[in-house]
Amino acid sequence: MKVVIAEKPSVARDLARVMGAKEVKDGYIAGNGYAFTYAFGHLVQLCTPQAYGFLNWSVSNLPIIPTQFNLEVKKVRKEGKQMDDSGALKQLNTIKYLLDQAEEIIVATDAGREGELIFRNIYYYLGCKVPFKRLWISSQTDKAIKEGFAKLKEGTAYDSLYMSARSRSESDWLIGINATQALTLAAGNKGLLSLGRVQTPTLAMICSRYLENKDFKPLAFFKIQAGFEKEGISFKATSAKIDKREVAEASFSKLKVGESAVITQVEAKETKEPPPLLYDLTSLQQDANKKFGYSADQTLTIAQTLYEKKVITYPRTGSRYIGEDVFEKIEELFQHLANTAAEHIAVIAKNLIGAKLNKRSVDDKKVTDHHALLVTDEKPGPMPMEQQNIYHMIAKRMVESFSEQCLKDITTITMDASGVELIAKGTVIRQYGWRLSADQVDLPDEDKNNDEQDNENAQLPRLIKDESLEIKTMELAERFTKARPIHTEASLLKAMETSGKEIEDEEMRQAMKDCGLGTPATRAATIETLFQRDYIKRDKKKLIPTEKGLAVYLLVKDRSIAKVTLTGKWEQKLEEMRANQVSYDVFMKHIKDYTVKITKELLQLRVAIAQEEVKPQQKGKIKCPKCETGQIHLYEKIAQCDHYARGCDFKIWRTLNGVFLEEKEMKNLLEKGKTSVLSGVKNQEGQTVNAALVFENFKVIVS
Repeated sequence: MKVVIAEKPSVARDLARVMGAKEVKDGYIAGNGYAFTYAFGHLVQLCTPQAYGFLNWSVSNLPIIPTQFNLEVKKVRKEGKQMDDSGALKQLNTIKYLLDQAEEIIVATDAGREGELIFRNIYYYLGCKVPFKRLWISSQTDKAIKEGFAKLKEGTAYDSLYMSARSRSESDWLIGINATQALTLAAGNKGLLSLGRVQTPTLAMICSRYLENKDFKPLAFFKIQAGFEKEGISFKATSAKIDKREVAEASFSKLKVGESAVITQVEAKETKEPPPLLYDLTSLQQDANKKFGYSADQTLTIAQTLYEKKVITYPRTGSRYIGEDVFEKIEELFQHLANTAAEHIAVIAKNLIGAKLNKRSVDDKKVTDHHALLVTDEKPGPMPMEQQNIYHMIAKRMVESFSEQCLKDITTITMDASGVELIAKGTVIRQYGWRLSADQVDLPDEDKNNDEQDNENAQLPRLIKDESLEIKTMELAERFTKARPIHTEASLLKAMETSGKEIEDEEMRQAMKDCGLGTPATRAATIETLFQRDYIKRDKKKLIPTEKGLAVYLLVKDRSIAKVTLTGKWEQKLEEMRANQVSYDVFMKHIKDYTVKITKELLQLRVAIAQEEVKPQQKGKIKCPKCETGQIHLYEKIAQCDHYARGCDFKIWRTLNGVFLEEKEMKNLLEKGKTSVLSGVKNQEGQTVNAALVFENFKVIVS
């Protein structure tokens, strides 16, 4: 029997259907010589510090560096204790039962770093010795699945991918656990202050940009703008930036409406604008955030759903290119889009059939584990609007990427108006090319360069050197310098991709992707972690640090753990390990040495965080109802036990059933089990009533 291990039940069911297995069992599907079983993501994890004997958080324990990392069943926290996840344990027993009978294993977890780790952790935890092969596909269509099973790869070919994934997991464990405990203890153990290898530099980028924006002092500058007309076409010409008002006013006084300005130079230049590269996950997330306001995690979830519906290729890709083998079949996809896509995409797709295609996005050497995002030849059925939007973006980008370049004639006119140099620019699109289908997702106008806006004209008349034109209008415009905008998820993803370096050229950004923060598959989770830690919040599209997030940033901003470039170098080393260029032992020795260094640095802080940011907002004491030895600390939004580091995870919202509980009522609720009668309480029917709140079995109900 061949045992196939997928990453989730839905994928196992799909693989089983295609391969003719129909007998549904508890935890697997059997038939046709196969047993298709599955994980639920990670069933096995690295052991927690408690498994190595470190039961409490203590300075004397740090740094915690296991001689050898061990694996254990996925844990969940119940009643203040870490316990085996019963669902994970049951499924592991099912997998063990199947592997004990297997003649061969087929690895069908997601074809990437994390998917490889999910399988290998299960395999090694169960002590399995059965040889395994790898199903490596970029599409979930029936055709791709059958081809993948016909061309299984040797499992050992992915050993370096596993070592890279293992190193990433262990380094995150070492740095995250030690840095978090060190900072929490150094801050007086007043609440969990989480740090992480990728999480902390990402928080640093958000906070530093936010503070830079808030502290920015706009500086005034001036521009002289004059209006002209010829052949019924009006246009404007603008001076360079003038910093001092008196200089600007002196220059402006030289000009008079009705007087002439002389054209000193006419420069016409043809510009070729290549089509955009195909989407990888990060660029899709950026544009979906700009266009629809979707979070990175939301876009990934939608794309994963479309992948499982078989209508797009593997979404967690880091490449924006396809190979020649995929390019050979691209016209078939255009025919598919011509028959099924929205009208304006269908028309362009039809025109691309038989035409000479732009091959900017075709490069075998730049395809990583998976090629760029494409639609498949599967006809999409009815979909919710969010799924339609993402599918539409991927389809539209496909027809753009293989269309002709856009050709523009850009004319620049230089004029002399009584000794003041004025510039006018006009752009004429000679060949729309790929822009025929483009509805731009550029930054809003307020984020664009003022200099370019001031000089731009929709149309210029025919002008020649030494020609004189009458000044029709004049204006001395006062402008102000602008701060760099606060990060959105789109701009943050872009910054994470290049370790904070501002690189506009998309091919240059692709060249730097191996030394960015995280990977396309993990960046959304990193951002979501910052939300879960209450380090950041959303203000429309803007990412704003919370008081807690700023407090943590200010504590560590000068420490190496907050440095973007260091984490970027680690990502580069992990990619080199994947290519067998760096060994596991060399990388992990560096990480362990760094762990010792950063733990010592953080413990030496002995910090006192600002009163309003972490100090509890209360006068008296409230006994923890869970551990009964800790004290409840009241914060702005929650009440939490101060014995977190000793294993008590009790916390409760301060706003319950629509009522915010002050210290007195929180004490009544947690110590006496009941508040006094409160006004404005919302009951289970959603009605507003006067009632007491009751605390029973760690749940709050309306009396």
